Amino acid sequence: MARSFSVFVIFFLFNFCYTHVQSNDQQGYITIDISNKGLDFLKDLLLKKAESSLLPLYLPKIEKAVKIPIVGRVHMVLSNITMERIDVTSSTVKTGDTGILIVVSGATANLSMNWKYSYSTWLIPIAVSDEGSATIRVEGLEIELTLSLKNLQGSLKLSVPDCGCDVKDISIKLDGGASWLYQGLVNAFEGNIVSAVENAVSKKIKDGIIKLDSALQSLPKEVPITNIASLNVTFVEDPKLSESSLDLEIDGLLSAKDENMVSNHYHKTLQASLSCKEVDKMVRISLHEDVLNSASTVYFEAKKMHWIVDNVSDQSLLNTAGWRFIIPQLYKLYPNDDINLNISVSSLPTIKIEKQHIVATIPLDVVIDVLDAGEVIPVAGVSMVISASISAEISGNTLYGSVKLNDFSMSLKWSKIGDLHMRLVQSVTSTMLKTVILPYVNLQLRKGHLLPVFHGYKLQDAQIVYVDSWIVICSNVASAKRFSLA
Repeated sequence: MARSFSVFVIFFLFNFCYTHVQSNDQQGYITIDISNKGLDFLKDLLLKKAESSLLPLYLPKIEKAVKIPIVGRVHMVLSNITMERIDVTSSTVKTGDTGILIVVSGATANLSMNWKYSYSTWLIPIAVSDEGSATIRVEGLEIELTLSLKNLQGSLKLSVPDCGCDVKDISIKLDGGASWLYQGLVNAFEGNIVSAVENAVSKKIKDGIIKLDSALQSLPKEVPITNIASLNVTFVEDPKLSESSLDLEIDGLLSAKDENMVSNHYHKTLQASLSCKEVDKMVRISLHEDVLNSASTVYFEAKKMHWIVDNVSDQSLLNTAGWRFIIPQLYKLYPNDDINLNISVSSLPTIKIEKQHIVATIPLDVVIDVLDAGEVIPVAGVSMVISASISAEISGNTLYGSVKLNDFSMSLKWSKIGDLHMRLVQSVTSTMLKTVILPYVNLQLRKGHLLPVFHGYKLQDAQIVYVDSWIVICSNVASAKRFSLA
C-alpha cells in the first residue's frame, strides 16, 4: 500500500507542475501569465529563430540603363543579391491593446552580389562589357512588428496587423571595375537596393509568422497524461494583454481518453489576485483544485483506484500472528497464515487546496483476505476515511513532496470472524500508517523527481505558492543545454 499511495501522490504533484474539449461555461482552470521578463525571453527566442530562418535571403535581380558622363548610356545588371548575415544589437517588446509590438533597432546586415555592365559609343562601335562581384553593408536596419493573438475555436490564432522594415544607410564595395562605375552604381541602384532589402525582409517575416500560426493551429487540443487520462488544453477566451503581461487561459481539466469532458460539473470561483513572493519571474502558472479533482474522477470512474497489498516493509503485519493480540479470533481460526489487504476507493476522493498545502480526503473499503492452503478467504470488511495534507516544493529542477496524516477513522462493515475491537484496531492501524506507510511514502517523495524538459527548455528557480483553491507556480525558464554543460 505504501508504494501504491506514493505513486498516487506523485501523480498529483507532477500533474500540477506540467500543466505545456472546450468547457461549456468557458472557464479556464489553468491560467498562464507571461510577464514582461518572460515576453522578453520569448522575443529573443523568436528573433534567434527569425535570424536562422531569414538567412540566406535572396533579393530579386535589378537592372537599369544609366547615362554616365563621357561614357554614355550603360546597361547595368545586379544579380545573385544575397543577404548572408544580420546582427541584432537592440530589441524591445511591449504589450498593449493593439497586440504585441516587437521593435528591432540599429541592426546591421551584410549582402553579396554580382554586377555586370555593357555599353557602346560612336567612338567604339563594338560593345564593351565587364562584370565582377561586390559586397553591401546595411546600417541602421529597423524592424517594427505587431503580433495579434486571438482564440479561434480553442486554438491560438497568430496574425501580423503591421510589419515594417526601414534601412537608414548602405555602403557598396566593388571588387574591380572602373572608378566611374562605383559612382554610377551608387547613384543608379542605392534606392533600389534599399527598397529590395526592406520589402524582402518584411515579406520573409510575414511568411515566417504564417508558418508559426500554422504550427499553433496544428497543436492538439488534448494531451495524453497517462494511458488513461488526457489533459484538455483548449484555449478559453482571447488572450488578455496588459502593460505588464500576456495572460492565457486553458480549460485544463482531465478526462478519460477519447471522451469529452463536461466542465460544468465543476464550479470555479473567480480567481483572486494570485501573486508570488518574488514578482520578477518569467511565467506564473495558476492551477485550480478542480484540475486535480477531474483527474481523481477519471481514475475513480476507470476503476483504477484499487490495490492488493501483499508486501510491506514490516512483513509481520501481513500475517495473522502479527494481529493475535488485537484480533485474537483471526489468529485462532487461521494461525500463522499470510494476509492480503484488498483496498479500493469507495467513493470519489475530494481534493482541496488550502493555504500552504493540499488536503485530500480518501474514503476506502478494505477487505482482509487470508491465504489459507492456497485459497483466498475474505474474513472481514472495513470502511476507512483518510485525510492527508500534501505539500510540494521545487528545488533546482527537481520536484519534492511530503505527506502528513491529518485524520483517520474506520468502522466495521462486515465480519466472518465475529465482532472486532474497532477502537483497538483503529489505534494500531493509525500507528502503522504513521510509522510504516507514510514514512515510506515520504522517503520516496524526498528523493525528488526531475521535471521534464519541454522542447529543450526547463523551469528555473521555480516557486510554489498555495492560496485558496489555487496552486501558483512562479518560475523563470532556461535552456536545458546550458544546464547540462554547467
